[in-house]
Amino acid sequence: MMMKIQSIRGMRDILPEETPLWQWLESKVRNITYRYGYQEVRLPLLEPVALFERAVGQSTDIVSKEMYNFRDKNGEHITLRPEGTSGCVRAVIENNMCYNTTQRLWYQGPMFRYERPQKGRLRQFTQFGVETFGMAGADIDAELIYMAKDLFKALGVDRYLRLEINSLGTLPERKEHRQKLVAYFNQHKALLDEDSLNRLETNPLRILDSKNPAMQEMLENAPRLLDFLGEESMQHFTELCQLLKSAEIEYVVNPRLVRGLDYYTRTVFEWITDELGSQGTVCGGGRYDGLVELFSNKGLPASGFAIGIERLLLLIQTVDGDKNITNKPDIVVTYEEANANITALLLANRIRQRLPQMKVLSDFSGTKLKRQHSNALKTGCRYIVTLNADGQIGLWDLHKDRSETMAEEKIWAIIAADAKTPVVTDRR
Repeated sequence: MMMKIQSIRGMRDILPEETPLWQWLESKVRNITYRYGYQEVRLPLLEPVALFERAVGQSTDIVSKEMYNFRDKNGEHITLRPEGTSGCVRAVIENNMCYNTTQRLWYQGPMFRYERPQKGRLRQFTQFGVETFGMAGADIDAELIYMAKDLFKALGVDRYLRLEINSLGTLPERKEHRQKLVAYFNQHKALLDEDSLNRLETNPLRILDSKNPAMQEMLENAPRLLDFLGEESMQHFTELCQLLKSAEIEYVVNPRLVRGLDYYTRTVFEWITDELGSQGTVCGGGRYDGLVELFSNKGLPASGFAIGIERLLLLIQTVDGDKNITNKPDIVVTYEEANANITALLLANRIRQRLPQMKVLSDFSGTKLKRQHSNALKTGCRYIVTLNADGQIGLWDLHKDRSETMAEEKIWAIIAADAKTPVVTDRR
């Protein structure tokens, strides 16, 4: 019995009927990053395990449970990247990209985490990420939020998302808060669930992010990190709030917003929707000034955000069920005589040369003309061009439901006039 080969659980194919929507979204991403003056960086899928152990934190779920780690043939301990920020920081340091300059970078590509697949969560998923280096003020934090807002508006989902912000302060401020927080949780230890008990010694701040209903009242009364901010951190946060108000961007200050990674300092933010159930965080980011110092002797302020593309697409399809973006051809070339396929191929190629803005599809199915026309209609094309048995050429305009036989040059002229595009007369 032949073995059935299937994709790995949590890793799915993007089929041809889905890719036009992906391409549409990706074009919006490129347009936004271009308008804001950001440069694309393309990063490796494989990175040293030590990069994420140090940057993300060994106590996080990503490092302790979710990374795809293995040793290569040289015994080097490597992993499929679980997130993009750490690799981007490595690239900036390794290539000395911030010598006497700042950087605004963006990337897009697959990330990998071993976790339970569910709606809006996969083991191989795609992230769009933006990272900035060398700018320490609240102004760049605000610019990142402006950019995300503009992207969501371009995609038509901005009204389904709310912005939550918080400040995690500096490392000394977090240490002081941590002492008070651990003491508070120890007083209420009987209310903590198993995950929270595990985090109590390793990452107590993450307990604040728990969704356990039985713990919510206790968490509401936990010490707030905002109350431990020093003058500079509070000034930074106040300025960010003012910049958001100036841009008329609504936000909610959420003292329990901590993000899942250890490298954040001061500003953190999330764009959240109520349309996707528990998987409501579409975009998350903030400032991570201390991350570069883990790998370099020089400090370098940095901030950024990441968006899960699959989850964003799910939101688009959820709130706009009629969203129908296709990559349908403009013209389908068919032929009546079975041995006319080569002549039809050359005809299709001439149309592409004369009308380079048109998408032209040739039918090489070898079926009778009636079936070819039926197949062409299913593509959603505007025109069907047919090479008839007598050598003449027919043009069927499906929008006008009009069909006639004419010279080849007239076909180019008619289609060009309808599409308001010029005919290219010489492609040499």
